[in-house]
Amino acid sequence: MSSPDFSAGRELRTQGARIAGVVSCVPSKQVDNDYFVERFDASAVRDVVKMIGVNRRRWADAQTSAGDLCRKAGEKLLAGLGWQADSIDALIFVSQTPNYRLPATAFVLQAELDLPASCLALDINLGCSGYPQALWLGMNLIQTGAAKRVLLAVGDTISKMIDPTDRSTSLLFGDAGTMTALETSNGDAAAHFIIGADGKGARNLIVPSGGFKPYDAAADERMAGKSPECLFMDGGEIFNFTLNAVPKLVSRTLDIAGRDKDSYDAFLFHQANLFMLKHLAKKAGLPAERVPVNIGEYGNTSCASIPLLITTELKDRLKEETLQLGMFGFGVGYSWASAALAVGPLNIVDTIET
Repeated sequence: MSSPDFSAGRELRTQGARIAGVVSCVPSKQVDNDYFVERFDASAVRDVVKMIGVNRRRWADAQTSAGDLCRKAGEKLLAGLGWQADSIDALIFVSQTPNYRLPATAFVLQAELDLPASCLALDINLGCSGYPQALWLGMNLIQTGAAKRVLLAVGDTISKMIDPTDRSTSLLFGDAGTMTALETSNGDAAAHFIIGADGKGARNLIVPSGGFKPYDAAADERMAGKSPECLFMDGGEIFNFTLNAVPKLVSRTLDIAGRDKDSYDAFLFHQANLFMLKHLAKKAGLPAERVPVNIGEYGNTSCASIPLLITTELKDRLKEETLQLGMFGFGVGYSWASAALAVGPLNIVDTIET
């Protein structure tokens, strides 16, 4: 079986749409590393933390979903933009932790935000690569004339599916929900995207149960003794995939956008783990000072990590400046996606708690 070409993927381009604002919402509950010492002992926690770089993370309570976090972010965003609910033409919810198996959480958010019946509403089941893919889809809706204003609700509550006895996942993940506003714009330069997938890696990051296909525990000895209701991650395979895929993705994205790395203000990577981020930046030849990180404070927040990075690390600059940004998502699927575009000044960019 041939290996996938990680420099490949659909090379896409949109024009005529801009990001108007971004708001992130994180749970108020903060979980420090001391929380895990009793379960794993201090030395084990130190070993894991040294690799992943997470000092604390936010976990949602039992009553709070990814949809709830996105709704809170959406309320703040619409108020900050001064947009009326009936002016929204589409809402896209990107998550792997929806409110329900059915109906789609986009319908729930449509009702909670009082969006009109003419508003397109759909869910997309994506994780770590979800934000660049959502940007492409939303901007493409605007480019084709199907919408003038689009909301992208992107968030996950991975803490609800982790095995508390699994060090590789329970210390790594945090929860967050975000909302991004897109609108039509005639003056902005083109945005460039690459979107690719290799489903042969699906079983390396998976929650086996909870859907409608029976789980065959005997088919994968790596999952022996593990709950099929919890997230399973083969860290070695994910690491190898990432190191193969992402540097090539960065290089090809810069090529198709026609800009060299020195012309970018920041490179925003999915916050997978700190060791990986440092290695990726070095392998891609990117200056560390233009690769912001927030995984130490929030953990790996899945599809929310890139917009959360925007609202925590670029907030002040994006209120005043136009920044040239590269965005790179990668992981579950396997999937990878990138975006190269100009962003800002933004009318609202903020991080709130609930």
